[in-house]
Amino acid sequence: MSNNSYKAVMDRKNQIVQDSLKVNYEDFKISDVAFDYERMMEETGYTIDEMIEIQSKLGVGNTPIVELKNISALSRKYAPKGKGARIFVKDEAANASGSFKDRRAAVSCYHAKKLGYTGVVTATSGNYGAAVASHAAKLGLKCIVVQECFDSKGVGQPEIVEKARKCEALGAEVVQLTVGPELFYKFLQIVEDTGYFNASLYTPFGIAGVETLGYEIVKQFDKEVGKQPDVVVATNAGGGNLTGTARGMRKAGNTTTKVVAASVDLTGLHMASDTDFNRKSFTTGHTGFGVPFTTGPDRSDVPRSAARPLRYMDRYVTMSQGEVFYITEMLANLEGLEKGPAGNTSLAAAFAIAQEMDEDQIILVQETEYTGAGKTVQPQLSFARENGIDIHFGNPRDEKPGVTIVLPDSPKAIEIKDVDLNRLKRSAVKNATKGIERELTAEEFDYLAEEINDSVEKVKSLLEELKN
Repeated sequence: MSNNSYKAVMDRKNQIVQDSLKVNYEDFKISDVAFDYERMMEETGYTIDEMIEIQSKLGVGNTPIVELKNISALSRKYAPKGKGARIFVKDEAANASGSFKDRRAAVSCYHAKKLGYTGVVTATSGNYGAAVASHAAKLGLKCIVVQECFDSKGVGQPEIVEKARKCEALGAEVVQLTVGPELFYKFLQIVEDTGYFNASLYTPFGIAGVETLGYEIVKQFDKEVGKQPDVVVATNAGGGNLTGTARGMRKAGNTTTKVVAASVDLTGLHMASDTDFNRKSFTTGHTGFGVPFTTGPDRSDVPRSAARPLRYMDRYVTMSQGEVFYITEMLANLEGLEKGPAGNTSLAAAFAIAQEMDEDQIILVQETEYTGAGKTVQPQLSFARENGIDIHFGNPRDEKPGVTIVLPDSPKAIEIKDVDLNRLKRSAVKNATKGIERELTAEEFDYLAEEINDSVEKVKSLLEELKN
């Protein structure tokens, strides 16, 4: 019998992952610094057209683009003369289980079935679990979802409880855990014990599945609008959303649209803290995931994450919790669209960024998600009050995560806060070269330049900064 202690399982993590994916990540290794990212992505073995066909048969994709004319008009009210871009959303809530993560799950589950696996396992806060459960059911696969649900008192956030309910409703067995480092440990243990396919969020199959989203955006805007978006805003957590969309747009021939990441600012709240767990109102799409996964993507449950958002990011902005709650109500009241919280993070950012842009320009909110009893504004705010959070109207810039939620007293108060991309790039280079004492090779410099979406000269400059 295998030793199932935490240390033993984590020590054989790479072998467990390889066995559960039939992917040997060592094949892509160039050095201790670099690996062949594009070759790893090619190993999925599916073209864009093949993934579109797979997803179409499973009720995924071809989701509509919707112009938010009323919200665009309101944004223009606060913009300088001649400013105020047209705001669109890509309604990913129209997918089978209600989010863009259906695209990841459809390809992963299809591949698991193709390889002969009888079941799939995933670790997730919820939306992806529901997507995997949905497509596993369609393909006759068993499904186990490992979910971090509760604090040590057994109290779970309304949004997480709602997501667990949906996973179970779609036929999954849900293993519910308290907050802490055991999530990936338990996930790996179950993968090893069952012999099921590893439907991780961060495999090449999962990220490649999102490429169809970006591909559709380009084709739909050509056909329905006659021009491409000037800016696409993607909510950023683990980075797969932004990575897949940007790659898909490039494969469709669009290399000019600027890609902006948006996260909820939860600065000061520790994501693995039992005390902080229920003091945040957002379970994903926040800086607690967005920043560390941007600067160190390989912190996930696979040796090399296929989600590498810094490669494709032109700008990174944050919004407050109060602003996202406010924009969620705005979307429902002005456009008649009730959507879940994650996509509304990027909508809040788009509302402000649109005011910087010309009237004839287009900004696209790259996704929406389904809503449900625990994901709407009122249960979230009620839960926050129960946990001692002061909620009031005022200036969102005064919000203190874990202490207050400040709802804007006017749409004019909705503002973006830029994240310093140079700081993120420096952290990414530092993480990638940790423990390396020698001079880097030309190939490693090229790799790092691609990792930070910049030049070799920039990499060298950052390394000099890190020495000093």
